[in-house]
Amino acid sequence: MQAIILAAGMGRRLGEYTRDNTKCMVPVNGVRLIDRLLRQLEQERLERVIIVVGYKGRELREYIGHRYDGRLKIEFAENPIYDKTNNIYSLSIVKDRLQEDDTLLLESDLIFSDRLIPMILQHPYPNLALVAKYESWMDGTMVQIDDEQNIVNFISKAAFNYADAGSYYKTVNIYKFSKDFLGEKYVPFLDAYTKAVGLNEYYENVLRILSLLSSHDLKALPIGQEKWYEIDDKQDLDIAEALFADEQDVIRKYYGRYGGFWRFPQMLDYCYLVNPYFPSRRMKDELRANFDTLLTEYPSGMKVNTLLASKCFGVSEPYIVPGNGAAELIKVLMDISGSRGSEGAGAWGSENSSIAESNLTPPYPRTPTPPKIGFIRPTFEEYPNRYDRESQVTFVPQNEDYRYTADDLMDFFSDKDIRQLMLINPDNPSGNFIPKADVLRLAGWCGQRGIRLIVDESFVDFSRDYATNSLLSDATLEQYPHMAVMKSISKSYGVPGLRLGILASADKELIARIKKEVSIWNLNSFAEFFMQIYNKHEKDYQRACAKFVAERDDFEKQLRSIPFLRVMPSEANYFLCEVRKPYTASEIVIHTLKHHNILTRDCSRKPGLDPGRQYMRIAVRSHEDNARLVEALRELKTEN
Repeated sequence: MQAIILAAGMGRRLGEYTRDNTKCMVPVNGVRLIDRLLRQLEQERLERVIIVVGYKGRELREYIGHRYDGRLKIEFAENPIYDKTNNIYSLSIVKDRLQEDDTLLLESDLIFSDRLIPMILQHPYPNLALVAKYESWMDGTMVQIDDEQNIVNFISKAAFNYADAGSYYKTVNIYKFSKDFLGEKYVPFLDAYTKAVGLNEYYENVLRILSLLSSHDLKALPIGQEKWYEIDDKQDLDIAEALFADEQDVIRKYYGRYGGFWRFPQMLDYCYLVNPYFPSRRMKDELRANFDTLLTEYPSGMKVNTLLASKCFGVSEPYIVPGNGAAELIKVLMDISGSRGSEGAGAWGSENSSIAESNLTPPYPRTPTPPKIGFIRPTFEEYPNRYDRESQVTFVPQNEDYRYTADDLMDFFSDKDIRQLMLINPDNPSGNFIPKADVLRLAGWCGQRGIRLIVDESFVDFSRDYATNSLLSDATLEQYPHMAVMKSISKSYGVPGLRLGILASADKELIARIKKEVSIWNLNSFAEFFMQIYNKHEKDYQRACAKFVAERDDFEKQLRSIPFLRVMPSEANYFLCEVRKPYTASEIVIHTLKHHNILTRDCSRKPGLDPGRQYMRIAVRSHEDNARLVEALRELKTEN
């Protein structure tokens, strides 16, 4: 068995990374692709490795030099017109050597699991292509296979049909060919094809022709959950570095992305805090049916989107402002909270503003010491991260489950000079929940003291009495004008990709000021359309919330069966769990990610949590997904 590596390409899409080197010289987590590949090949009993070079070929030869002497016999072939040809010509250069032995054919811009080469070499069938089930990130050659794993068709880019994508597999660009197949079929067809069509083509086109002859010479070997990536551009490189990071760095590589995990094949994201049962299929179908229009038309401005938000969430227009996700509104709200002076109660209550301050002309300057805000920790850090650290007054529950009540907050803050109190209810990550009646009692207490109460109820629809727990109604807002209610629509409505959030308050001057601070076109057309059609699907949403509560109860029982987890009660769509010996939270996160492709959240370092203990936050997903996570955790228990 010999191996042939195609490494002649220029890799233009990698920009500065390939300005002075060919693609296989690009490092991933400090290791060059060619070194990783050659290390994997030297584990096998190969007669030789032939590397076809072109762009920066001399540099690659010099780099490899004699570093693998005694371990691999390495030969080189050169494509002198690499800038005018494609990989079919690089392969045709070594067509004579192709016919001298069984051959492993690889492309040099790949990074893949150490198990893939043994997988293909140990398989008894002589002619094989490693393939992976099609994912949205994949580009290039696709194939279709029959029940006996025969490749029955190669799908070109021009022939790709998204309606058939469920039946497609992507070639991993690792092939095994027998000497007989190469000499009797592939090379003769390669010669004929290059003469008839030219050299600026792909070697897979020859395989496509052979597959159409119904000879079933080439079979597919699906790789299942094994990791691999083809590195064509900078984003590919970034993803590959996360996929193949070592244990010391893997968590930072993933957590630092803050989402976009749909780019990672088959990964279950248990940091993902959304409703697994909404939107319904009917609502998705309606969105799909209007996709072309929504993609190609401008969204409406703030006036129309405020009207839609009012209709959708049952709050009068002067009391509500929609945002590009709650994150946009959080930033503006915290900026306003940190400014001196206000339009009405825009900063921290008009009755607390002096006459001189209230006559300031916008924009209002930030002061060295902004008004103090009360925070509860552990919590969602976006709010305190947006505010001056020296002006934060923090309450931390003094119990191991991080439970607290409205009375606890009133007792603690009664002698604190705060102008605003931030409450996330249910809280993140603790899952602590204060019933609506007690929140309103807290709101009345704040109003008597000139304190604005901000309640983030992004997770309230996951609570047991979800249908009655929301504060979003004109009557409630008008009764407590010092209260503002934030809601991320991403969470309970299951649409984080839309980037939609709302802020509501009977303080019309606050709402008006926030509307001035955000862009007139702050929502995209898909978010606008979601609000337009939501009320038609509201009953489906209520059913989804009820189904979720039942699933959370079942999942809690399953998690409590894991001996190294102490699960805390939750009214949200996640559980805060203390991790007990013999494991640490990071060990569990790394194990589930590397062995089961499940990403969980280590929150041991989150402010407010006991620094002497280990904690994880585990989201609630669908029953099938939850079962997969529980099985991974039980496996860890068994291994220990």
